[in-house]
Amino acid sequence: MNVLVTGSNGQLGMELRALAKDSGDRYIFTCLHEAPGVETVLLDVSNKEAVELVCESENVDVIINCSAYNDVNKAEEDVQMADIINHQAPENLAAAAIKSKAVLIHISTDYVFNGNKNVPYKEDDLTSPLGAYGATKLAGERGVVESGCKYFIFRTSWMYSPYRKNFLKTMLSLLKERTRVSVVCDQVGTPTYAADLAAFLVRLISSRKVKKNFGIYHFSDEGTASWYDFACAIKRLSGLPGRVEPCLGADFPQKAERPHYSVLDKSLVKKTFGVEIPHWLVSLEKCMDKMKKECNC
Repeated sequence: MNVLVTGSNGQLGMELRALAKDSGDRYIFTCLHEAPGVETVLLDVSNKEAVELVCESENVDVIINCSAYNDVNKAEEDVQMADIINHQAPENLAAAAIKSKAVLIHISTDYVFNGNKNVPYKEDDLTSPLGAYGATKLAGERGVVESGCKYFIFRTSWMYSPYRKNFLKTMLSLLKERTRVSVVCDQVGTPTYAADLAAFLVRLISSRKVKKNFGIYHFSDEGTASWYDFACAIKRLSGLPGRVEPCLGADFPQKAERPHYSVLDKSLVKKTFGVEIPHWLVSLEKCMDKMKKECNC
């Protein structure tokens, strides 16, 4: 199969690059900008004609859309750009998928929910995003569904990896620089190692299970945690001296409101595809071990 990956220089895209080499399928990695050390086909996903041209010329069978405007706070100020990337671009990819008879795999977010529940969110639970980021991601989901293309939408949460900016890397920096770090303890979700989602997607394609059971699914690592829990685990595994202290979200007001609870129910994806999902603590240790080996520290 020919697999087109958009936003391939982000966290999930970089993990897909590492795994795709041994998949047996042909992956075409695209992004708006080049990145050092990786081959990238330049593609602006907001340009409908360019997207359709690439899909047609590369005879694409599957599109994985990793492109996203995921700066939650900045999205409140730049709603137009967030909408272009999170809403309009998925619609462009859906139209291209129809023309090329391809399957679209679109990555979405737990932030489509408002966080008022206290049990894991199922795929058919009411969506009600709190801010521009979640609202534009939900609009993108709806655009894909209403397009009539063959699609998978995978909502995920709190993604981290050795690549790009994320909570894990930020905490490691802060713990090196400061004696004390305050972290929010009243927002609960699930940290997800980007490599876990990438491995699932590569297996989905290579097994050809990508040809049926279309729809919306949830995929995050197992277990639950607050941001404070996440930070404490990072401190313990890193051995850094900085102290992690809990605080309330209200103590650090931000432009975008976050859901207090956004744990995703993975029952459907596990039942449908027979996937085993690791606990977030196991995956965090695996990721940090990899980072230590790569920097020889």
